Amino acid sequence: MNKFLMAAVMVLVVSCGGGSHTAPRNLDNACAIVRERPNYHSAMKRAERRWGVPVHVQMATIHQESKFIGNARTPFRFALGVIPMGRQSSAYGFSQALDSTWDEYRQETGRRGAKRDRIDDATDFMGWYMNGSSEKLGIAKTDARSQYLAYHEGRTGFANGSYASKAWLVDVAGRVESRSQTYRDQLTACGRN
Repeated sequence: MNKFLMAAVMVLVVSCGGGSHTAPRNLDNACAIVRERPNYHSAMKRAERRWGVPVHVQMATIHQESKFIGNARTPFRFALGVIPMGRQSSAYGFSQALDSTWDEYRQETGRRGAKRDRIDDATDFMGWYMNGSSEKLGIAKTDARSQYLAYHEGRTGFANGSYASKAWLVDVAGRVESRSQTYRDQLTACGRN
């Protein structure tokens, strides 16, 4: 294959979504994210219609969990500081869903082919999980702080208040809430809400 044809194929692959494992350039501006990755916005709007979780809540959670990197993984654990002992958890993808929770989602929704590194599937998962937290725990779908705490700790952990002894996590949830409000305001200003 000549160099020109190879370059054309690479441009086509990247422009069709092959670069989805990299973060958008400006993570602090929701409008810039949706301009750069319109498929992200479309996926979040579909999840919002299906599950009722606003786009800005999804965006803020994805920002915290993976910084919009489709193949994000937790760091490795090391014994004695040098011997790799595996990853900290099975969390993977945009939503950082654990293997067990992802399997539960696929079974409950019938989306057996869903993948955590596809934005459509990750946002649908997030909507499904947050909708369940709303139904089971009474958390408003617009409450980014509480939704994030239930997302991070699991519904049982949230119900038991496990986050209360984790000041760092309460701080993170506050930042998710603040980012959610910022994203909401930005999306409203650029007409993408």
